[in-house]
Amino acid sequence: MNPAGASKQTYAETPRRWIVVMGTIVAIGPMSIDMYLPALPAIQQHFGADTASTQFTLAAFFIGLAVGQLIYGPLSDRIGRRGPLLFGLIVYTLASAACMFAPDIQALTGLRLVQALGGCAGMVMSRAMVRDRFEPQEMARILSALVLVMGVAPILAPMVGGQVFVAFGWQAIFGVLALFGAICVLLAWKHLPETLACPMPVNAWSALRGYAGLLGHRRFMGYALSGATAQAGMFSYISVSAFVFIDHYGLGPTQFAWMFGANAAGLIAASQLNAALLRRLPAQQVLRAALASNALAGGAMLMAALTGFAGMWGVIVPLFVAIASLGFTFPNSTAAAMAPFGDRAGMASALMGTLQFGLAALTGALAGHLQKAGGAVPMAAVIFAGGLMANLLLRVLVTEPRETHA
Repeated sequence: MNPAGASKQTYAETPRRWIVVMGTIVAIGPMSIDMYLPALPAIQQHFGADTASTQFTLAAFFIGLAVGQLIYGPLSDRIGRRGPLLFGLIVYTLASAACMFAPDIQALTGLRLVQALGGCAGMVMSRAMVRDRFEPQEMARILSALVLVMGVAPILAPMVGGQVFVAFGWQAIFGVLALFGAICVLLAWKHLPETLACPMPVNAWSALRGYAGLLGHRRFMGYALSGATAQAGMFSYISVSAFVFIDHYGLGPTQFAWMFGANAAGLIAASQLNAALLRRLPAQQVLRAALASNALAGGAMLMAALTGFAGMWGVIVPLFVAIASLGFTFPNSTAAAMAPFGDRAGMASALMGTLQFGLAALTGALAGHLQKAGGAVPMAAVIFAGGLMANLLLRVLVTEPRETHA
């Protein structure tokens, strides 16, 4: 394992154990989001809540991820990555356990917020630690490898969540998440040394100035917003897919879990193809093609939902393509955005995460509100709009169409 301050590594030199541990910690996000999706209708019934209130337990998690990262970013640039990471993972573990005993939907929503405030530490630190150790083009390849590890979570989480829910009830799902959090604490303690070589003298004022500088950086914002906007469409799918495919199309919880897992498998396969493509092509070129594919798939899905063409399959097939395209957009937009900010990797990582999950909270809430009308049209419309906006933002804000380096 490289000590802090060591020279940059390549993908081939990276210990696979480090990638597995890092990917496992990053999987806290999809585990916490996806595992309880099959139980959402049952949670709604258990508390006697309406659909919007139940879906807000997911939106609250997104809000926690968005807000918490702004705190961890400058903190990690000042005191290092390891301490804040361990603190956040412990908070996540305790909040997950507390979710089992929530007396009402409001308490569950608040605990989900705290759960996210802890869990987001892994997201900030993972991107920052990768930037500490790798140059940008290699960073995109490492992030693709992390998707391979963390991508197992969206496949297994809804399946495991569905089985745990059927056997033991929805509360047991949060018990499993608490156990997973405890495992992540142990893995981080044992296998993730400090990677920050030169801490910065960050205080509240300098953090604000740092974030203002990032917000005014066209290249950073172009890549960060295009990646976040495309992924926001995925979070609208996550927010309402259980209601679309279980309530509207009549899938059972197990069938829904298999469908959800197949989409996650497509994202993983795309991320591994991305790692291979980056040996020959710059990250920006792959990103542009992926965003175009995302928008086209979203448009096809919306047309199928509006017309009823091919029924459920008319929605599922383009949905698969739209989700798979994110296997290219996440690593490449992240690497391209963070490339100029090796000295502020924590803040750059945090702001990217805040933009991503802030948009996720908004689009999830919007999709939940529109879902009152029922059917697949609201979900498809939000995904299509996100794809279009991502392409527009990249074209307008990033003005180096011939660039060849991340």
